[in-house]
This record gives sequence, C-alpha cells and structure tokens, in this order.
Amino acid sequence: MSARSSHQLVGRRSVFSRALLAAVGLTAAAGLTACGGLTPGGGTKSAAPSGPVSTALPDGPATLTIVSSENVGITKALAAAFEEKHPNIKVDFRYAATQDDYDKSLNLRLSSDSAPDLALLNKLGTTVKAQLVRNLDPYAKAYGWDKTYPKAELDQWRSSDDGKQLGTGHLWAGSAGFSVVGVYYNKEIAKRLGIPEPTTRAEFDAALAKAKAAGELPVQLGTLRGHSSYIVQSVTDSVDGAATTRDWVNGKPGSTLLTPGGKDGAGTLADWAKKGYLPDGANGTDLPGSVAAFAKGEGLFLFDGSWDAQIIDKALPGKAGFFPFPGTDGKATGIGTSVAYAIPVKAKNPDLAAAFLDFMNSPEAARIEFATGFLPVAHADQVKADPSSVMNDVAKSWDEINKDDGLVNFFANTNATMNDTLTAQGQQLIAGKITPDAYLNALQNDWKTGRQ
Repeated sequence: MSARSSHQLVGRRSVFSRALLAAVGLTAAAGLTACGGLTPGGGTKSAAPSGPVSTALPDGPATLTIVSSENVGITKALAAAFEEKHPNIKVDFRYAATQDDYDKSLNLRLSSDSAPDLALLNKLGTTVKAQLVRNLDPYAKAYGWDKTYPKAELDQWRSSDDGKQLGTGHLWAGSAGFSVVGVYYNKEIAKRLGIPEPTTRAEFDAALAKAKAAGELPVQLGTLRGHSSYIVQSVTDSVDGAATTRDWVNGKPGSTLLTPGGKDGAGTLADWAKKGYLPDGANGTDLPGSVAAFAKGEGLFLFDGSWDAQIIDKALPGKAGFFPFPGTDGKATGIGTSVAYAIPVKAKNPDLAAAFLDFMNSPEAARIEFATGFLPVAHADQVKADPSSVMNDVAKSWDEINKDDGLVNFFANTNATMNDTLTAQGQQLIAGKITPDAYLNALQNDWKTGRQ
C-alpha cells in the first residue's frame, strides 16, 4: 500500500455545502466518565422563549454550563480555547456516565430548573416536540451563520416543530465538527496477504474471504450498543444510493428500508456472521473494545468513525488506513455526523451559549476540531493532515463522499427508539435467531411508530 500524498483541506466549504445531513449523534463516544449533578429532577414543559437576542458577552465573571456524553475531547478543547479568549468566562463542562443514560435522561435535564446552558444532542428525539430546546433562528440571523456555515450544515439540525421531519423547519442546534464512518484497514495484514485497498464491492468481498482462509479475522466488531448497524447501513447506502436512505433517515413520508440495499445490508451482516467473518464475542463487546482489539492487530477491517482515527494512528503509526465502503455504482457513500449542541429553553445564559456556538465555526475552532479527529464545520483551509496519517485518509475520504453527495445520517438517529431496535435486532441477527427480513421489518415498524 503506497502512502497517500499530502492532502490539504482547501476550500472545503464548497464541498461541504453539497452534504445533505440530518440530525446526528456521536454514537461511538468512548470512555465516558461519570459526573455528579447531571440528572436533575423533572420539570414542567415551557413554551418557546420570545423576545430579542444579543451577541454581547458579559463584562463581569460568568459561567457557561455544558452537559455532554462526548468524551473524545473536541468539546473540552473548544471550551478551553473559549475560556482563554474570554478570561472572565468559565466553562463548567460535565460528562454523563454513558451515552445511553445521557440520552434517556436528557429531557429531564432540559426541563429542570437547573437546566444547563448547552446540551449535546445525539439526536433530536422528542426535545423539539416537548418544547425543551430553543429555536436558534434568531441567533443564526444575529451572527450571520448562513454566511459562515454552509447551508447543509445548518439544515442537518433543522426539523419540523413536532420533530418528525428532519432537515427542514427551524434550527435547533449548532455543529462543532463533523465525523464520517468508513472502513479502517490494517495495512500490514493486507500487505502480507497481498490484498490491495478495495475499490469495488467484489474486491472487498474477496479480501474478506482471503483473510478468513489465511486465519485472520476479516472484520473486527463490537455491537453491544448496536454498532453492527454501521455494516448494515454502509451496504444499504452503497446499494440504494445516499438520496434514498437519506429520505428514510429524515422521515420522509412513504420511505422504506425494505429495499434492495436494505435486504443486501441485513443479509450481509447475517452472512458474515455465519461465515465466521466476525469475532465470536461481538455481541458482548462495545465499540471501544473493538477499537482496542483492532489497534492490537486483531482484524483486517473495522467499520468505525473518524473520531477514533487518533487512537488508531497512535497504536498503528503508518500501519492503518481508511476508505469509504465501496459503492456498487462507483460513487462514494458514508455515514456522516456532527457534534451538536442545543440551548435549553430553561438555560440561564442563552446569549452566552449562542456565543460559544458561534465560536465553534471560527478558524481557531477549525484547527481544534481537526486535531481531535473531526472535520471542521467551516474554515477547513486552516488545517492540514500528515500524509502518512489516518486523518489524511479520512480527509480524502470526506472529499470523495461529499463530491458524490454521499453523506447520510445514522440510521440510529431517525427517531428516539431506533438505536435500541438496531442493538437488539442486530444481536439477534448475528446470533442467527432471526432472519434478515425479520430484522428489516423490525426497523421499519419502529420507523413507522416514530412518525405517529
């Protein structure tokens, strides 16, 4: 495998603007640590606030409270830079115990009288319908976000007032960096087995069979929290095309996952499990565990997001690569996401919170976002990747995917319960206890229920 040439992210805003994304979350944030005070008591639903907004920052001491399940480091680094720029402001950044706990108790936190000023949204869920987060359109107008953010980066966090139709309506959150899911590969194993980086589905399938025959694990996987969906969705997106699966994720009426791509995706996961392409303990391993195993040289391929590029680069310097899952029509697709924060209706410092959101699309923030494994929301020309690094491959893949308008939101984020369904059904499918058709029907039924 030859090293890719140096890749500078110049003028990416024009490419980003073609990316059609919807509400997304960092399903793979790893190593979360507990923090007290994150689960306040319940409160009554509040009406959306009205009145003027301000871009002025406080003159005296102030504290901005942020709650999050993101522990990759991007928010903490942005907070430190914001504090340095504004010495009178302290950022109180609090982690949740786990993402599942965070998501399930988020509405209670948002409705509490001690609600934070900013809260990570892994998905819109019911926060909009329950009127728990602010409509950010006034702030977007005040700060001119339509001029600094490409339109698609704002649209990804828009939804109808009932939260059922994504990608349209009011703006509910601001982005702090994008990530993309693709395929990591171990260059040493591939070189030893004479496997080139796959550029077609046929080449990818041949690589799996060759690795298995040589006694190597073809695909590293941990699906304790549903990450087998990365495989299913990667195949589905590549077969059906991004536009079709994007409609399903966004909740477009009449959309279905009972498609040729959906059937191929579910069938592929079942087939790989049956052929022994997946580790025996996949159902009992989480994503961080599978990343750790891959970093030790266990597995030819790993379906994962760019947020783990730094970990893999450090463990396998110059020995790992990253590419988009090969499409059937020559077009690149990828599961795209952003870290995004909303301002609760009950936030005590909404104007200060909006100032932090505005800082997240600054040139300084672009460098921080890239250094922590994310693609900048703006000013991508400010960053550069080492040509031998995995992040260089990620940057190149990001360009390819966006050039082909192939970015699609996570299946898990189409409604509040889909990740639970993906987790349970994926484990059953891998264990051979249900059929691919039963898997797809369960997902489609959940999708319908979420739109009622």
